[in-house]
Amino acid sequence: MKLYENGAYLLNGVDIVEDAGDVKQILLAKTGKDVSKKEAAKNTIAYEILEAHNTSGNMEKLKIKFDKLTSHDITFVGIIQTARASGLEKFPVPYVLTNCHNSLCAVGGTINEDDHMFGLSCAKKYGGVYVPPHQAVIHQFAREMLAGGGRMILGSDSHTRYGALGTMAMGEGGPELVKQLLNQTYDINMPGVIGVYLKGKPIPGVGPQDVALAIIGAVFDNGYVKNKVMEFVGPGVSNLSADFRIGVDVMTTETTCLSSIWRTDNEIKDFYEIHKRPEDYKELNPGAVAYYDGMIEIDLSEIRPMIAMPFHPSNTYTIDELNANLMDILDDCEKRALVSLDGQVNFKLKDKVRNGRLYVEQGIIAGCAGGGFENICDAADILKGASIGPDEFTLSVYPASTPIYMELVKNGAVAALMATGAIVKTAFCGPCFGAGDTPANNALSIRHSTRNFPNREGSKIQNGQISSVALMDARSIAATAANKGYLTAATDIDANYTKPKYFFDETIYKNRVFDSHGVADPDVEIKLGPNIKDWPAMSALPQNMLLKVVSEIHDPVTTTDELIPSGETSSFRSNPLGLAEFTLSRKDPAYVGRAKEVQKAQKAIEANTCPLEVLPEMKPVMEKVHTRFPEAGEGNLGVGSTIFAVKPGDGSAREQAASCQKVLGGWANIANEYATKRYRSNLINWGMLPFIIPEGELPFTNGDYLFLPDIRKAVEEKADEITAYKVGDELTPFIMTLGELTDEEREIILKGCLINYNRVS
Repeated sequence: MKLYENGAYLLNGVDIVEDAGDVKQILLAKTGKDVSKKEAAKNTIAYEILEAHNTSGNMEKLKIKFDKLTSHDITFVGIIQTARASGLEKFPVPYVLTNCHNSLCAVGGTINEDDHMFGLSCAKKYGGVYVPPHQAVIHQFAREMLAGGGRMILGSDSHTRYGALGTMAMGEGGPELVKQLLNQTYDINMPGVIGVYLKGKPIPGVGPQDVALAIIGAVFDNGYVKNKVMEFVGPGVSNLSADFRIGVDVMTTETTCLSSIWRTDNEIKDFYEIHKRPEDYKELNPGAVAYYDGMIEIDLSEIRPMIAMPFHPSNTYTIDELNANLMDILDDCEKRALVSLDGQVNFKLKDKVRNGRLYVEQGIIAGCAGGGFENICDAADILKGASIGPDEFTLSVYPASTPIYMELVKNGAVAALMATGAIVKTAFCGPCFGAGDTPANNALSIRHSTRNFPNREGSKIQNGQISSVALMDARSIAATAANKGYLTAATDIDANYTKPKYFFDETIYKNRVFDSHGVADPDVEIKLGPNIKDWPAMSALPQNMLLKVVSEIHDPVTTTDELIPSGETSSFRSNPLGLAEFTLSRKDPAYVGRAKEVQKAQKAIEANTCPLEVLPEMKPVMEKVHTRFPEAGEGNLGVGSTIFAVKPGDGSAREQAASCQKVLGGWANIANEYATKRYRSNLINWGMLPFIIPEGELPFTNGDYLFLPDIRKAVEEKADEITAYKVGDELTPFIMTLGELTDEEREIILKGCLINYNRVS
């Protein structure tokens, strides 16, 4: 794999010319034309699609309107509640509500099914589509029923990626979908476009997860594709099946790219014909001379079975490399865990080595990444006639949709898998976020799923529990299962891959999916279970602000799982205050209490009472502030909390990573950088200030008070720098920045949140 140091031109979809040296003369010789970089940049597939969906008239400052929206059952309640508070009357574009996350996670009795009934009633009232539990995971339903060549889809799940089908899709926090529901736009600068040039053909036993993990391992740490669009081109694309491309595409999220798009061909045309939607196919190719801001060149024939060790998809090795250096790599993983887990539990991997081989206790093939037809058929071929054995090792397989499951039953793959001792289950995302198949304490699970962050498999570090996940392709998981839990690359198994043809039958969808066909029925009464709560009132940005630092995190990256845990807490996502009690519970259990204590002062201000009476520690702080800013106080002061993290927001699109801080009185985050655009957008949409502070020694520590004079004026006047003061024996100034904000984003922050920005009086 080669990462070009500079941009690159792609000529006729085949020849790469790096933007270095005498590139103009090279291009002139090859094309006979004087090629402008600016014009060549317009010849990417990404530019074509973005231009077709941009409403601003300015391709540097995009205002995108999407063709379709999709959400699942731990996001759609909050989204619709936000939109309702802002005056929603009808879904203006097709909006699909799937139920694939809280299908099994039974916390609090009826609340999961209450959320489902809320979704069904809203689909009827506002004119949407409702997919009942166990029918399909969100992204497989979108592939089967929503995607189309040249379209754009926005989803409230970070793995919203349908680029292999010619659809540019993006996963964002719920407020960005709210904007689309209110006929507003998705506002971004024109993103960079990175070419991913594929050549060659994968060898037998190598699957899409292997290719994906190889890419993630090469680009995550260096930020090569961060917030950019990955555009897959080159002759190697045509050597991949549609399912293979889909499996690579969905994992592009883990590179921190903004979106993805692929050139399309007859393989994708066949996909749409199989799914009875031939009219949705569109041939997409870059222009004769296309310019990319970077280029990743991959020879597919050189990819070997991969494994991403705990606790990140970028912690990658080939399985051969792991087996050859087993103890050294396991020792390195244990040392990394000391940082990831803050030494809270005793995490071990070296004790899993038996007779010189790594033994794992669990295998999972599931969800939007692993649950595809081809993955499961290949796994069944590898396992045919084998046994997974009666020891600790277990294997569970989750087809990504009922139509896939039906075809696997018809072609015998389900029977072949079950005969080995594997369990085949219904479409469910639980193994990806800790709501199903949680391993035993200290166990290691190998999974063809999307993420392997700490505790994402369902263990609870706050209860002294730890298990872990290594990401692998379905084929190598099956090979390991055939060897009864001993880690094995699929290339080491002599399998007969039968490659059965897929036949799509949408009968089950016709029988069970509610589709309003865009017709709203305003007379329908929304069903509100007792756990479904409105968002609490939120104040506008004050003129002056006093912030207390209530958590300080120095991990290299902080995931959204650590900001607000997944798993069983997902059932509370329709209850803002109930969910907020879990904020940072895995990372900093004292956070909630500290934040709520500070929030007492702001609540006192909002009630026109003295904040010093409920938070006496503020008195000497304000006395010190008044030595320089005597006017700060009644009528112009807000009090809240903030956290510092080096690089927060990697992972899920969940808006609750920000909103939970907000409902506990959070006014800001302070970071060296934000891991993803998604998380920063969530902060802004919940009225929180996304401060940036340079790397190095911090001018404050956990527990310090920070005073921000005239912060409202600074936001209004688009100040490049914000002067803040640490309040101690002296007022010590330091500088932070807010980064680029659109006029709309500034107004959202000024008004306190997106709901206030849109609220109908």
